[in-house]
Amino acid sequence: MNIYRYEENPLVTPADVKPYHEGFEVIGAFNAGVAEYNGEVLLLLRVAERPISNDPMIVKAPVFNAATQELDILEFRTDDARYDFSDPRVIRNVNHSATFEYLTSLSYIRVARSTDGHHFTIDDKPLVYPAQSLESFGIEDPRVTQIGDTYYIYFSAVSPVGVGESMVSTQDFVNFTHHGMIFGPDNKDVLIFPEKINGKYYALHRPTTKSTGNPEMWIAESDNLVYWGNHKHLAGLRDGMWDSGRMGGGAVPFRTEKGWLELYHGATLDHRYCMGALLLDLNDPSKVIARSNHPIMEPETDYEMNGFFGDVVFSCGALVDGDVVKMYYGVADTSMACAELNVKEILDSLTYE
Repeated sequence: MNIYRYEENPLVTPADVKPYHEGFEVIGAFNAGVAEYNGEVLLLLRVAERPISNDPMIVKAPVFNAATQELDILEFRTDDARYDFSDPRVIRNVNHSATFEYLTSLSYIRVARSTDGHHFTIDDKPLVYPAQSLESFGIEDPRVTQIGDTYYIYFSAVSPVGVGESMVSTQDFVNFTHHGMIFGPDNKDVLIFPEKINGKYYALHRPTTKSTGNPEMWIAESDNLVYWGNHKHLAGLRDGMWDSGRMGGGAVPFRTEKGWLELYHGATLDHRYCMGALLLDLNDPSKVIARSNHPIMEPETDYEMNGFFGDVVFSCGALVDGDVVKMYYGVADTSMACAELNVKEILDSLTYE
């Protein structure tokens, strides 16, 4: 597989983003949704900001208060035996069944814009910011689907009651319509197809259960982009392979002559994230035609292997120009990069079922 990683990579790093909150530091500018608007490439960055603690014994947790529309900053002592601070991303209650109690950062969506797709400037203010209680721990990993003149922006909404997928829409990236939560907890990695297929909208999603089942890819259909049903299991984990630990959608699927091409992320049990592809039937995207037995792209460069959470290549959005795929992807849960791949080479690399 011929992969051209941009010389400017990483294109956007935390150092490029000025904190929006006073007394905070930006620790991540990554996993962005991608759109083209008014002659610009827009990266809808997930910006993660963390409150600075000047006391090594204090860990802070920012929480959006829906009642006051402000942030509450909670403080925890590292010598408090009730809590586990081993993962810098979360604060865990050792006596609680939940995965975590609080996050140590707050994420929101902010725009990076470019006229050439290589050099980006960052907007000073958020594009989409937490606004209600289901977003109290932040909004993460946005994706963008353009249908006609409307851009649908959907993202993981995180709160104490779980992680679901919420959506807003816009035609000008200034005025927004809020559609609420379209996939309830626990669910993420949603991708909406860019056109109707036989009169239906389709979306990929990744439910996560605590009883039975694995973090795998599903597909659903809708008449209106808000209410989704007829859920079907699409693709599962594979023991001993590059996607044996977890998997989920990456870039919005795009049409090829052989089928819908979905560039997805998969991880091993030791959390090494790579990118592969699924080829789905053009008339029935719940049918898998082919799949990557080997990664199309895997962490190799320093900026992909080292960061806040290393060994991560996380596909986010693809701009397709003829046979060239410009793949914008998150690296090491820290920054954004881009690489160009060839559609035919991707299709030829797949194992057909």
